[in-house]
Amino acid sequence: MTAAFVALGVLLAVLLVLAALWAYSTAHRLDRLHVRYDRAWQSLEAALARRSVVTRAVASTLDGPDTPARTLTSLADRAERADRADRESAENAVSVAIGRIDLTRLNPQLVSELADAEARVQIARRFHNDAVRDTLALRSRRPVRWLRLGGTAPMPTYFEITERDTTTAPVAAARTRTSARVVLMDERGRVLLLRGHDPRVPDVHFWFTIGGEVEVGETLRDAAVRELAEETGLQASAEDLRGPMWRRTATFTFDGRVIKSEELFFALRADAFEPVSTGFTDLERRVVTDHRWCTADDIRRFAASGDAVYPRAMAELLDEADTVLAMRSDPDVRAIA
Repeated sequence: MTAAFVALGVLLAVLLVLAALWAYSTAHRLDRLHVRYDRAWQSLEAALARRSVVTRAVASTLDGPDTPARTLTSLADRAERADRADRESAENAVSVAIGRIDLTRLNPQLVSELADAEARVQIARRFHNDAVRDTLALRSRRPVRWLRLGGTAPMPTYFEITERDTTTAPVAAARTRTSARVVLMDERGRVLLLRGHDPRVPDVHFWFTIGGEVEVGETLRDAAVRELAEETGLQASAEDLRGPMWRRTATFTFDGRVIKSEELFFALRADAFEPVSTGFTDLERRVVTDHRWCTADDIRRFAASGDAVYPRAMAELLDEADTVLAMRSDPDVRAIA
């Protein structure tokens, strides 16, 4: 009888330890989910703020009874000042007002900036709502609610915003260009970037990764390998590439044309070398002015000096690309800005 009680006591102790470990790990996971949710909301706020800036720029060019500049500016200002509970309705009012704008009255650069700002809002909203979904899924479990493992943190809420119909906009008529890009890293973790400019805006420079448009009949990997050889002289095989790891969508103007771009990024490791530009097109020879193997600090210095870098978070993405190169299989593709 005593042995049975001892065994029962040991069993209960083991169960209590397991329950405590589960509670601790679940609470720790919830904490990480709440941090992810907070960061996702901050990213969404930043995207919404950028859209407000572009919206006010659009309003400053309008002069007509259909969409008075004063109304559009007022809506953007109100959305920025709104608290969290009213932000969704305020931002949707901005979306509706933007949808009423005759975009043919705007210059192509402003159209592309507006389209890009709205695309970033939608990407940030998806990441935000994914974070909300995962957090709610765990917090709604009965044991988590009974033990109050969520603490005092408020329940996260979804953010829904209307996607503007662009079927009549100039940007809608632009052909979507699919590009294969390569994050080429050397043994020291530096990435090879090119520096260039829009031929119509020669004083504004930006840095970007190796890559270009996928030609008819090409796979993404074949296009990446071809662009790599044309823009650097490096010969690689499609099997050497890791990815695609990232997907980026953007709308911009280049040489006076509105371009809707879908970019898929691969990673590749190579010993540092001096790139050659013998495969450049005539246009590339005119607009590509420099190249450099760059550290994260180099990239941040470029941004601080006024040169944009694409992708925008390239400095922070280098560690992720390095991790992908160490993987034995290709990663899942995720969206980046």
